[in-house]
Amino acid sequence: MEDRWLSMDEICEYLGVSDDTIHRWIKAKQMPATKIGRCWKFKKALVDEWAKGAKSEANQRGAAF
Repeated sequence: MEDRWLSMDEICEYLGVSDDTIHRWIKAKQMPATKIGRCWKFKKALVDEWAKGAKSEANQRGAAF
């Protein structure tokens, strides 16, 4: 079950940020997420790839992730 969908609480814990931050990242930075009903769900592998890309973009611009 390694490829299961993560809940908002699980992705917040995994990334060490609040749900407000996750909502901002979904809207402003196109964080990969799927809304099922009223709940957001996340694939860890997609979030990891997105975070690596966002971090390298920030490094190129000299901005913080």
